[in-house]
Amino acid sequence: MTIRVMLVDDQVLLRTGFRMVLAAQPDMEVVAEAGDGVEALQELRATDVDVVLMDVRMPKLDGVETTRRICSAPNPPKVLILTTFDLDEYAFSGLKAGASGFMLKDVPPGELLAAIRAVHSGDAVVAPSTTRRLLDRFAPMLPSTGNEPRHNELERLTGREREVMVLVAQGLSNGEIAARLVLSEATVKTHVGRILTKLGLRDRVQVVVLAYETGLVRAGGHG
Repeated sequence: MTIRVMLVDDQVLLRTGFRMVLAAQPDMEVVAEAGDGVEALQELRATDVDVVLMDVRMPKLDGVETTRRICSAPNPPKVLILTTFDLDEYAFSGLKAGASGFMLKDVPPGELLAAIRAVHSGDAVVAPSTTRRLLDRFAPMLPSTGNEPRHNELERLTGREREVMVLVAQGLSNGEIAARLVLSEATVKTHVGRILTKLGLRDRVQVVVLAYETGLVRAGGHG
């Protein structure tokens, strides 16, 4: 199955570089390009796309608002934010807007390709250590009001599911969570799936953001 990718960046040279890397892959195809958010939304109305590589700083409509509009549509493509700095408020806002992860623009080609494949298969791609540093830095910016309804959602979880959610939010992989809780990896995967379903979340990134928003995990990465 070919992964249909859209490149959104106002730097033509950067798009050209990414296109060359992706074109060399048998399982990927660049089906659309855009130089700003407005153009990206127009292209998406006419083109079937699986994964969007989204620059955050663009004219007309930035990547965060573009991501928010894309992710609020029915059956949206996955969005992978591209940023210059790993501790970037734009990357943080992009995750809150619904992106499945973020990568640095100077990421080695192999890592970028792995990230696209992971996002396409439903995984979130944010290095756990980077996620923690990003959220630790920007958690104070999270709104302190309006989170009660979301906090109440956590009551739908069993004790074990809350335990798993805390460890997901701390950046542990399913294998690491399984070892910590003395469970099989398949059982952990089932728990994570139930957490996503019960809370109406798209992926692990949204689990992490919600854990911070509700105070289940505090800045510093500890529940």
